[in-house]
Amino acid sequence: MTDSTARSQNDKRAERWRLRTRELTFGPLPAVMGILNVTPDSFSDGNRFFDAQAAIDQALRLVEAGADILDIGGESTRPYSTPVTADEELRRVVPVIEAISEQVAIPISIDTSKEIVAREAIAAGVEIINDITGLEGDARMIQLAAESGVGVCVMHMQGTPQTMQDAPTYRDVVADIHRYLAARRDSLLAAGIADDRICLDPGIGFGKTHQHNLTLLTNCHRFLDLGCPLLVGHSRKGFIGKLLGDKEADRTAATLGISVALALQGVQIIRVHDVAETTQALQLFAAVGGIDGEPFQLDSI
Repeated sequence: MTDSTARSQNDKRAERWRLRTRELTFGPLPAVMGILNVTPDSFSDGNRFFDAQAAIDQALRLVEAGADILDIGGESTRPYSTPVTADEELRRVVPVIEAISEQVAIPISIDTSKEIVAREAIAAGVEIINDITGLEGDARMIQLAAESGVGVCVMHMQGTPQTMQDAPTYRDVVADIHRYLAARRDSLLAAGIADDRICLDPGIGFGKTHQHNLTLLTNCHRFLDLGCPLLVGHSRKGFIGKLLGDKEADRTAATLGISVALALQGVQIIRVHDVAETTQALQLFAAVGGIDGEPFQLDSI
């Protein structure tokens, strides 16, 4: 990406994201969304925080480490994962959300595609619905989002977690996903969700080959012209092991390298497991001249 291209794309970059009770205002550095999987089977940290108290403790550690948003999920969406019932998902996440919403000031996101889970999570204190199905998996989800006034994150996925890695194919992966996200944005607008409440996610690792993932990450700046904040979740994913030539390699350093590259492209939110390392890398990147200016601010509304 040339400097002129970066400047042109950043001129179109969304500067804020309105949530249920507050607003995120973005500066040149991305906001850091910390991942908290309350599951026994997530690909990277499954079973580490399945116990409610362990999950609460981890949430507080992520905040202390510098997370700007907490994203809590109770169902693994790794390739070929087994779906769980809404009752089980609620059992996993609601006690954790209730406990941490009383202890942290940063916004909490629920990673779910089930309307009933999102509804109960909002009642427990959630500000954001982060839906891997692009709010298409449950017909009631869009109405809930419109009525509740939460921020919504619309992700692209080809297929389902059970099928998405069975030979994913695109004519042009960047153009195809750009069209999909534009169409989903327009559908949400038509349903009464304000444009400043919508965030978009190209869905790294969700129905993409390793090369698709690399192409998307190289071209994230091309999604900024959609006028919504862009969220990218690349943390510790399988394509990193493929690129390094070692599936068992620790993927933290490689994730940090991608995070800095995404910051340079103007991505507003990065979703990561390693919050402390990411915030430090971004701070030092900015300090040595990588990006000028202040990081994003969180304001009550």
